[in-house]
Amino acid sequence: MGKISYIMFKKTNEGDMMEKVLVIGSTVCDIMIYVDQLPTTKGDVHVKEQVMSVGGCAYNVVNVLHHLEAPYTFISPVGTGMYGDFVKQSLKETGIVPEITVDEANGCCYCFVETGGERTFISHHGVEYTFNPEWLKHLDLDEYRYVYICGLEIEERDGDKIIETLKGIKAEIIFCPGPRGHLIETSKLENVYQLNPVVHLNDSEVMTLTDTHTVEEAVVKMYEKTNNKVIVTLGEQGALYYDGQLTYVSTSKATVVDTIGAGDSHVGGVLASLSIGNDMIDAIAFGNQVSGKVVGVQGVQLGKETFEKLKALL
Repeated sequence: MGKISYIMFKKTNEGDMMEKVLVIGSTVCDIMIYVDQLPTTKGDVHVKEQVMSVGGCAYNVVNVLHHLEAPYTFISPVGTGMYGDFVKQSLKETGIVPEITVDEANGCCYCFVETGGERTFISHHGVEYTFNPEWLKHLDLDEYRYVYICGLEIEERDGDKIIETLKGIKAEIIFCPGPRGHLIETSKLENVYQLNPVVHLNDSEVMTLTDTHTVEEAVVKMYEKTNNKVIVTLGEQGALYYDGQLTYVSTSKATVVDTIGAGDSHVGGVLASLSIGNDMIDAIAFGNQVSGKVVGVQGVQLGKETFEKLKALL
């Protein structure tokens, strides 16, 4: 098991057909609260800074696809209320057009960020975590090569509807269980695994989800559940890829401001690279580059110049 460094990225030939990505999931208002350290019960701390930003796992993926000009369809319900209005305006400013609007209130996510960049989420879920199969009726699902789904939506009340809708789909499913993956009902998880998804998660998530003590043991156990590839992000150590054998994909050193959206943005980078025909290892290496840029800023919003540099690597 040697560590692999990827510095150069393969480009596809001009004229190669780009593969379409379907992204199903949430767009939320993130309220990022920066503190030295989270208080304990009855504690009292001062906030260093507070920032409102658009976020959500699925949005973070689409944000990367959109700015890297990869073809995607975004199925993410946007609701009403102050948070819904904020999301609508933020999407408009980004140039992402919401496909679905619903007359129910959006929730929000409070993201507490400690010195060092680690984050703790307290979420109030609204309409953004719902799903209706009718939202896909206008789509030809055979046109899509990849479909992204997130554990937060599977955990919620409409999770079974997402699973049922994706049964028999030709596209490869990318499933990100997230930090609450172990809290998803066992029957729902087993039904997702029956879809044979590529599972993408971080080291602590995969060990918790498989009840194992090492990442290497965990990816083997996950592979046995899904019969498909497993991608595990390892922070500054890059990522681990398992397709029957272990491959470590290293990354360059990054300065961490916060880790909000790092995993989601990694998925977005992987999907953007896959959409132009790169193989999985090159796609993971590119995902490492994207997430390395995201941890260096507040939230997930990278500047135009940064995205142009990333596009040059594709």
